[in-house]
Amino acid sequence: MITFARIILRIGVLCIVAVAATSLPALAEVSSGDTAVFVPEPLSTFDALAARLLPALSGYLIGSIPFGLLLTRFAGLGDIRSIGSGNIGATNVLRTGNKGLAALTLLLDALKGTVAVLAGHAIGAKFGLAIEASLLAGLAAFLGHIFPVWLGFKGGKGVATYIGVVGGLAWQGALIFCGVWLATAIVTRYSSASALAASVATPAALLGLGYVPEALLALIMSALLLWKHEPNIRRLIKGEEPRIGAKA
Repeated sequence: MITFARIILRIGVLCIVAVAATSLPALAEVSSGDTAVFVPEPLSTFDALAARLLPALSGYLIGSIPFGLLLTRFAGLGDIRSIGSGNIGATNVLRTGNKGLAALTLLLDALKGTVAVLAGHAIGAKFGLAIEASLLAGLAAFLGHIFPVWLGFKGGKGVATYIGVVGGLAWQGALIFCGVWLATAIVTRYSSASALAASVATPAALLGLGYVPEALLALIMSALLLWKHEPNIRRLIKGEEPRIGAKA
């Protein structure tokens, strides 16, 4: 699973960059009759590197903020990693019995994905690479959540941040994810099964709607999300997975 996720990640990043680049205007002189139209010159090596590294770095730093861990500590509930699944996400926060704190964790984890995308877009726009930069920032935010440097690269599973990233790029994708998640949760009462179903449906739905770069990014995040849920998948098969709202 680890090797598969890495392969998907590398291929997907290359695909995102390639597809996003096709949406940029040609950087050359274009003649139309007697009129010559000049478009921006190609970026220097330094600017091209900065246009990608700055969104990626900002996205990672934003995504790596462990809201679940911080909120539970501030609320006097101790280290969230010591209960339940040990995850820092909203589902495990809910196992403390504090629904309000779990909802706030979900909201903030989603918002950091959206904020990262918007920040990446703003940075990339200065270099004429707004689309590519927003995609890279979104991916970096997702990676920051599941591999935060502050916690020894052991973070959450990325469901809420996935929603926030997709919502920042194409709001229809976020609605589809939430809709599939909710429908599956009502039927099964399993948060993990709901996330898995939604993560499979979202890339396909985005592709069908014509959001090709966004669908590729969603596919990368879905592969990583499936990998992070491998223990949950095993427990689901064995019938040992705790249902939504079950306390530690």
